Amino acid sequence: MLSSVVMGASLAISTVSLAAAADAEHGEVLFHACAACHNERADALGPDLKGVFERKSAAREDFRYSGPMMRANLIWDEANLKAYIADPQAKVKGNRMPYGGIASSSDVDDLVAYLKTLK
Repeated sequence: MLSSVVMGASLAISTVSLAAAADAEHGEVLFHACAACHNERADALGPDLKGVFERKSAAREDFRYSGPMMRANLIWDEANLKAYIADPQAKVKGNRMPYGGIASSSDVDDLVAYLKTLK
């Protein structure tokens, strides 16, 4: 009896974990809006985000960052990316990115999951 309860609880936990997993495919769809500024073109308004995960903020030599971003001294790990995507001005006050953020935490999770795939 106890083993069936434990098995049922394990199954419920793993089902919840799968349901809560970020969706990189949906993140890719969300990224299309970001790609208007974040692309590989030399005249892009934002830095290319390939390899952004675990990179130091303001680290690309081919982009002119704002002073606040250069002073931010962040590593773009999961927590910092989520906070920045949700509210860029709250995370790095005075940055130049003209974007208000994403209110949906699941969309933020999905977008971060996609950014992790960009190598």
